[in-house]
Amino acid sequence: MAGDYIVIDWGTTNRRAWRVGADGVPKITSRNARGVLSVPPDGYPAEIGALRDELGALPIIAAGMVGSNRGWHEVPYVDAPADLRDLARGCVTLADEDVVLVPGVALRGEARADVMRGEEVQVLGAIAAGLAPADALFCQPGTHNKWIATTAGRITDVATALTGELFALLRGHGILAGMLDGAVTDGAAFRDGVARGAGARDLTVALFEVRARVLLGRLAADDAAAFASGVLIGADVGARDDLTGRTVQLLAGGALAELYAAAIGQCGGAAIALNSERAFLAGIQRLWELTR
Repeated sequence: MAGDYIVIDWGTTNRRAWRVGADGVPKITSRNARGVLSVPPDGYPAEIGALRDELGALPIIAAGMVGSNRGWHEVPYVDAPADLRDLARGCVTLADEDVVLVPGVALRGEARADVMRGEEVQVLGAIAAGLAPADALFCQPGTHNKWIATTAGRITDVATALTGELFALLRGHGILAGMLDGAVTDGAAFRDGVARGAGARDLTVALFEVRARVLLGRLAADDAAAFASGVLIGADVGARDDLTGRTVQLLAGGALAELYAAAIGQCGGAAIALNSERAFLAGIQRLWELTR
């Protein structure tokens, strides 16, 4: 297979794109806030044209929310368990645009249902690139945190937590708005929040406690945001009953990854940070090869 191509990781609020060589090595990167919520239903051809003006008149493979019912063209989910070959078989090619859209993965269990778009490429790419073992538990922090389990290199389970979205809602609306403007860092307040949230069966009570602690002088106002974040992340991480002594593959970077790593450690696990961009590009390169 010869020739450069364009890769797009098209999320809800952000979009990343790369011009990639046939060897999978990125040459040019483009990042902006043109997620699917910023693009009208009939606006995708213009967006694709602008990207080609920037990165080259090349074929494209795109993953993420662009293939959702809120994106350009809905691509049916592939059912778990799934690997990269299953994803490749589920890809849809828009021949008129020379664009390949990658499907997401759905969990259709009797007890629980879940879906994802984009994260599956990172997970399977991390395994393909040798960054993570074939049998692993992945954590992908973000607005909607994902817990993804793999067995023999196939995605077998996914659980999505609205942790980041809940924190943003609490910060912007309701009785805690105005109290959560402080910095969120891994310190005593955050760790106390994790301890309060982990295993909590009264999460809504624990969240109101943020206000009560500040009013009663038990929590510094500047620490309220860190404590509240700790409560939410602690509830998210603490809900797992399989962390003790287990290694978690953390597909993230920056401050949020540090917070999750701290919470995972506090709850008995050990986090290993992976390069999520390298994992995504490794996964998309393999999908490109399988779909050509």
